[in-house]
Amino acid sequence: MQIDRSSGILLHISSLPGRYGIGTMGKEASDFIDFLVKAKMEYWQVLPTGPVSSSMCYSPYSSTSAFAGNSLLINIDDVMNEEWFRDRSDIELHVHDDDFVNFQEVENTNNEVLRRAYWSFRKFAGAEDLSEFVSFREENSFWLNDYACYEVLARNFSNYEWTSWESPFAHRNDTAITALMSDYSREIEEIEFIQFIFLRQWTRMKDEANRKGIKIIGDIPIYMSMNSADAWSMKHILQIDRETLKPSAVAGVPPDYFSATGQLWGNPLYRWEKKGRLNQETIDWWLKRIAVMLEFADFIRIDHFRGIESYWSVDAGQDTAIYGKWIKGPGKEFFEAVSKEFGNIPLLAEDLGIITDEVKELRDTYELPGMKILQFAFDHNNENEYLPHNIDNPNCILYTGTHDNDTTNGWFYGQDLSEDDRKYIMEYMGIEDWSGFHWKLIRTAMSSRANLVMIPAQDILGYGREFRMNKPSTIDNNWTWKLRNGAINSEIADKLKRMNHIYRRESLKEKVES
Repeated sequence: MQIDRSSGILLHISSLPGRYGIGTMGKEASDFIDFLVKAKMEYWQVLPTGPVSSSMCYSPYSSTSAFAGNSLLINIDDVMNEEWFRDRSDIELHVHDDDFVNFQEVENTNNEVLRRAYWSFRKFAGAEDLSEFVSFREENSFWLNDYACYEVLARNFSNYEWTSWESPFAHRNDTAITALMSDYSREIEEIEFIQFIFLRQWTRMKDEANRKGIKIIGDIPIYMSMNSADAWSMKHILQIDRETLKPSAVAGVPPDYFSATGQLWGNPLYRWEKKGRLNQETIDWWLKRIAVMLEFADFIRIDHFRGIESYWSVDAGQDTAIYGKWIKGPGKEFFEAVSKEFGNIPLLAEDLGIITDEVKELRDTYELPGMKILQFAFDHNNENEYLPHNIDNPNCILYTGTHDNDTTNGWFYGQDLSEDDRKYIMEYMGIEDWSGFHWKLIRTAMSSRANLVMIPAQDILGYGREFRMNKPSTIDNNWTWKLRNGAINSEIADKLKRMNHIYRRESLKEKVES
């Protein structure tokens, strides 16, 4: 798949300047789409949009479902403006315009509004809305009921660790689940209703973006969380003992740029093989996952792409990821199955870290655009593959940094770089004045041969490291950064528009019209 020469911004939905403490799929999303249009940018990249929980520090990469949506991203103003919403009495909505999300407060507010929305919907929704809800439940039954049951059980047992639940529920005994569905039918329907609202709002947002020429890049974490409806209901496709319910090995990566001891993610690994052949049940689950993702995004970024070729397996119980081993993944068989099902689908490869020739061959065989990171380029090695002059295949995505990196200014002005490092970077870029460095690095990216340039929103604003999104191998104080109202403005849009024109990155529509 070839990408046209273009540009975009990396900004998770929760980081939009929402009225009630978090960005949502409402007006702030519409305003951001208009900003991208004004700046002549073509792509909006978001992080995974699955449901998050306090027990997993609200990480979008540790979702409780690979299929469901994050209810915290639902715009509650739009919900309360629905014709069937009648219960507005005593709802306390506190407007927040600050730099960080208070997830617990947002969760409490959203839960109350959505609970009232469900009961209003049951009483006052018209035939068309009710029919749409029925259709939604039927079309998504392959994951929706499992997710709703899992959420009900998690609430009853006060945790998402399904292996600690009473045995009939932990082992997902059919009789126990049937009784649960009968006893908690309303609670299950309410959870399904919230997913219905999420999909309606997402569809409206994506339709608006596409109508205005903006494409959404979604993100698929390669692994499912151990504490998820997927692991609970699909344990047979995972390396989990069916009796003890414990994983035999877990996922991670060996020591790398981000951590001297590697990253021990703890996700259960897939059973890619069965009786010496590709496990069709595992592939079928992935095909369903991609099919759902294609409804949400125009392009799909596969996080930790290299795990499809080979994955780092760490025996369960290890404290770090140091003592693991590489095991061959499904490789080409995986992509042959995907191609057979969907044709030439728009996949992007997160190919960072330890990348072997085999990983590169897999990526290039299926013409999947890979990633380049400018922050990784300046190691005083003029053959570094991330340096703009070494980009031999323009069908790639060049980032100033990602959600896992420090912000550009936090990185450049921070203590991790030496004075010699800074001098080298400035010499390479041909600059003598380091003021406004973020715009100079953005210009370096824009002028490169890479077909697509993606810029984190923090970088176009020149923010410091206190506003970075995530610090790998840490738990606290991640994922909370958000924009204030008016932070991204027309002046910035005009500056980006001019750069896109100078470096021939205007949208294809603009090129045709001109």
